[in-house]
Amino acid sequence: QVQVVESGGGSVQAGGSLRLSCVVSGYTYDACLGWFRQAPGEGREGVAIIRAGITYVRDSVKGRFTISQDNVKKTVYLQMNSLKPEDTAMYYCAAGWNGGCGLRSSWMNAWGQGTQVTVSS
Repeated sequence: QVQVVESGGGSVQAGGSLRLSCVVSGYTYDACLGWFRQAPGEGREGVAIIRAGITYVRDSVKGRFTISQDNVKKTVYLQMNSLKPEDTAMYYCAAGWNGGCGLRSSWMNAWGQGTQVTVSS
C-alpha cells in the first residue's frame, strides 16, 4: 500500500521561504507526484506536479515554487520562495499511477495528511 507523508510546513513572513518534503512509499520513477493546496473556504487546487523529471507548476507560483524529486530517497520536494500571504493554505502531497498526470486532484490515487503553511504580511 502506498503511503504519503509530508513535512516542512510552518509560519513565515511574506518574502520568506519554506521547503516541503514528501516521502512516498511504493514510489516508482514514472509515478505522477504532486503538491496541492487548500485555503480555508476554498477548493483544493494543484500547485505543481512532476513525473520522470518533467515538471509543471500553476501560473500563480511560477518563478517562485520549484518541484523536484529524489528517486533514491523516494521523496518529492516543493521549494517555495518569495512567499505571499495568498500562499497560506494546507499543502497536500499526492501520488498517482493510473496514467494521467496534471494539476487535477482526480489524477491522484494516494494523499498525505497535509502540512500547514502560513504566510504573514
